[in-house]
Amino acid sequence: MLFRDRRDAGRALAARLEAWAGRPDVVVLGLPRGGVPVAFEVAHGLRAPLDVFLVRKLGLPGHEELGFGAIASGGVRVLNEDMVRALGLPTDVIEAVTATELKELERRERAYRGNRSSVDVRGRTAILVDDGLATGASMRAAIVALRRRQPARVVVAVPLGAAETCQAMVAEADEVVCARTPEPFHAVGLWYEDFDQTTDEEVQDLLARAADAAVPKLASPR
Repeated sequence: MLFRDRRDAGRALAARLEAWAGRPDVVVLGLPRGGVPVAFEVAHGLRAPLDVFLVRKLGLPGHEELGFGAIASGGVRVLNEDMVRALGLPTDVIEAVTATELKELERRERAYRGNRSSVDVRGRTAILVDDGLATGASMRAAIVALRRRQPARVVVAVPLGAAETCQAMVAEADEVVCARTPEPFHAVGLWYEDFDQTTDEEVQDLLARAADAAVPKLASPR
């Protein structure tokens, strides 16, 4: 069964996260760009604040869809060492790709958040949301970077993912919710009727709407 689009997927995912609804210590973090429409619906359903958590996949030059790692806010880089060895990637290529993606990550940080400060996750439950899990490289980088901000718990939540990746993620996060694990998986986009690229403007609009929405304020954790 296909999701109509990312918003539909987000509503389905929110239903799986009902246990977190209405809790003042919960914050939802969307991985741009495709994870933000999903996270918007999750945040709405849980009545929780929404923010972005910037991650950029490190793709093989000429075959950028093949990720050999990822970077995230806070200067975190996670490499898939097995893939790096298998591809025989030289250090200069890895560093060049990292530098390029870092520039884009910094651009998006400025564009998406503007003058708004990031949501404080210290001592809180942070729910990391993306539109799906394939290799999991981006999500792993996000988890590593997020833990540096000292949340009480890190929950990974996606509408769908490869079964083996979802299982492997259990060792990385405090809790993992993969709403669907279709087999054979192949690619995230195959399970959406509409998987058009999310634009910067859409991300900005959703974040602004979430910021203006009448959601409960974060209470100080006890």
